[in-house]
Amino acid sequence: MRRAKRERRRYERDEVKRFTRRSRRRRITWIVAGSLVAAMVALVGIAVYSPLLALKTIQVEGTSRIDPAELHAAIDGQLETPLALIDYGALTRELGTFPLIRSFVTETVPPNTMVIHIVERQPIGSIASDGGFALVDPAGIVIERSQARLPGVPLITAADDDTAFAAAVEVLLALPETVLGQLDTITAKSRDNVTLTLSGGGASIVWGSADDSNQKARALAIALAQNYPNVTEYNVSAPGQLTYQ
Repeated sequence: MRRAKRERRRYERDEVKRFTRRSRRRRITWIVAGSLVAAMVALVGIAVYSPLLALKTIQVEGTSRIDPAELHAAIDGQLETPLALIDYGALTRELGTFPLIRSFVTETVPPNTMVIHIVERQPIGSIASDGGFALVDPAGIVIERSQARLPGVPLITAADDDTAFAAAVEVLLALPETVLGQLDTITAKSRDNVTLTLSGGGASIVWGSADDSNQKARALAIALAQNYPNVTEYNVSAPGQLTYQ
């Protein structure tokens, strides 16, 4: 009987020790986990708020028409802001005030630099406007105004509706550089009535509809490369059946 009691007490003591060890291990595990979480929170806090990671330099790339000084004046309010707290919504609004910016992409370069890659609007032609001329992109956004017509840029004349202007743009975008370099004017009375003239009092080109412009542009480029003498008109209105006179 006494032996049984001793065995029982020994068993109970062993159970208490095992329970104590398990409890101690759990406490250590929780302490370690809590310490790691606290350390991570501290590191995140340092990364977010540390002046060492604040924005010091803004580099702008891809501009040629936009005044860099005006651009920096609009966005330099972001300087000294921690990289993680830069207000990209405000940055988008600030850059949105520049009509020449078609799109942009930002790139953060730790510890304290942001690079803004800008894509400017590219001119496709000019239109007569307010006693002068306006250089426009394919969306009709004015890029530049001048009193005199800019050389080397086709003059676009379109009926007073978006469809006619869009037709002219569609044709211009289809033309290869070799043809664009010879182009003087493009007139779109409607989507189905587009004509072009070559520079230097050159031939006229009956384009017809803006449909199939890529095919028509290839045919025209081949014909112009032949340098036929005394041609006053090319007609590409019927795809695959170019005529000239």
